[in-house]
Amino acid sequence: MTTTEEKWEKLLQIKTDGRDDTIADEYHYPYEPTPYSVLERLADSGYIRKGDRVLDYGCGKGRVDFFLAHTAGAETVGIEYDERIYKSALLNKSTARDGANTEFILARAEEYEVPHNITGCYFFNPFSAEILHGVMAKITQSYYEAPRRIYLFFYYPSDEYVSYLMTSDAPEFVEEISCNDLFPAKDTRERILIFCLP
Repeated sequence: MTTTEEKWEKLLQIKTDGRDDTIADEYHYPYEPTPYSVLERLADSGYIRKGDRVLDYGCGKGRVDFFLAHTAGAETVGIEYDERIYKSALLNKSTARDGANTEFILARAEEYEVPHNITGCYFFNPFSAEILHGVMAKITQSYYEAPRRIYLFFYYPSDEYVSYLMTSDAPEFVEEISCNDLFPAKDTRERILIFCLP
């Protein structure tokens, strides 16, 4: 772990580092936490604020949830399908500095009914584009049942994600936040794409 990673883990009183591909397959990708430097950039963007309720798809051990609860004052809901990793999120919640503003749910993303108070959704390439289609249908359904602005944040999006999002009628493209300068290797996927259901 880098110094930034260690600093945030200590401050938030959680343990979320490491990669886990124990039950990964062609539809569900390995657990890998979003780098804290990327989360800092997202928090500084101003799109997530106190009073927002953010849904974190493929939340893993809960890093995004605890970070946004602490830095933005948002309430967060993490969705995880791997029961073993979900239990790690619950363990982190028991020690976390901002655990009271986080909730974790064991569920398959494409089956989860999106609550009507969700105002943001975060994705770090957690699953295949096929599953994303089902997830977007659930988000859109929730939006039409209770119209409100919902921001969609896609970190390190795959080409399949980008192609689907750019040709879909539902979400509107808002902005791209480059994260390329945060890492030594120049990778065009190091970015956060922001879409919105207005």
